[in-house]
Amino acid sequence: MKILYIATAYPRSEQDIITPWLVETVRRLQAAGLQITMFTSAYAGLGDQIIFGTPVKRFRYFFARWEKLTHDETAIDRVQKGILNKLLAVFYLFFGTLACWRLCRKEKFDIIHVHWPLPHFLFGWAGAKACGAPIVISFHGAELMAVRHKFRILRPFLRWAISRADRVTANSTHTVRAIQEIFNRQVDIIPFGATVGEPARSSEPGVNGERHILFVGRLVERKGVRYLIQAAALLRQKLPVIIDIVGSGPELSALRKLTAELGLEGTVRFHGSVPQAQLEELYARCDLFVLPAVIDAKGDTEGLGVVLIEAMTCKKPVVASAVGGITDLVIDGKTGLTVPPADPEALARAIARLLENPGLARNLAEGGYEHIQRNYSWPAIIDRLINLYHQLKPAGSGK
Repeated sequence: MKILYIATAYPRSEQDIITPWLVETVRRLQAAGLQITMFTSAYAGLGDQIIFGTPVKRFRYFFARWEKLTHDETAIDRVQKGILNKLLAVFYLFFGTLACWRLCRKEKFDIIHVHWPLPHFLFGWAGAKACGAPIVISFHGAELMAVRHKFRILRPFLRWAISRADRVTANSTHTVRAIQEIFNRQVDIIPFGATVGEPARSSEPGVNGERHILFVGRLVERKGVRYLIQAAALLRQKLPVIIDIVGSGPELSALRKLTAELGLEGTVRFHGSVPQAQLEELYARCDLFVLPAVIDAKGDTEGLGVVLIEAMTCKKPVVASAVGGITDLVIDGKTGLTVPPADPEALARAIARLLENPGLARNLAEGGYEHIQRNYSWPAIIDRLINLYHQLKPAGSGK
């Protein structure tokens, strides 16, 4: 079976760390015998490639020096920065649609699977017109929140996309509700899995009995990292904790400033973006994982929280805000602890509760691991995708 995947961005080399969950999805589908081609945008003139054995077809949409609408940050955020980026978005849509139509006319795919349907359903629709393939669209949450709170003018486009797609998938019940607010139809929940390996070894107390609390993610408002830093100031009064923050983003300078203001330079450690091996080491070393997500000024929040899947796969106890799709993963008292968003006092209490009660921490870690294995493991996810594709497979197509 030949499947075309359409996405905003894909790694520019095998060392590029963007969209690791999408790379893993594609690799596992290929291992199961499906033929996957990735269709995505160029970056600074970058052309077609083979990445991890997957053909990557990149469409050009402007002069190379300005082809930076994607990859380094979300396209939605980039488009809002200046007139040039808005103009680039017009070229992106036109040339992406044309290139996808040409590709599908030439290669005749059996299924077209569109990630981030705003605006990529347009590409998929053109491709389907060219080769007659059914369309699957997958929402990950961010585009729905953007339309709900800031770009309501685009709601009719999403309604059209949702109504015309052959199947619609979402990463969480939170995302399903957002889809059905726009157009009420059946939506399959097919999340994405962890990109770390087997359960990590048990952590050991650090120097002077320090306990390590880990956060991993892009440093943007909706991750709520400032509240973790504020909680650290409260925790440090009674517990020897180290806060390891992995990731980069526009909030970094403000978070460093807050850390200095609270006198936490020795407690909060900013690691930046790290290689996979180092990330796995940090998961192994941590005593618990925290995702203090909030609803940001744009109305956006976590559609799921793949870093929680990673932590729970490593059998680490987790504390997270009860917002968005997080509640599908963290069931309070069963698979982790949840707290209200933007509440550093509640966050500090939950962290202290786990650090001071190792039996509870172990029980929640085991419960979280079992929940992930049943519902969010890669075998479960790939089986759901393959079953969906076989239900749509046109008569006479390949395996």
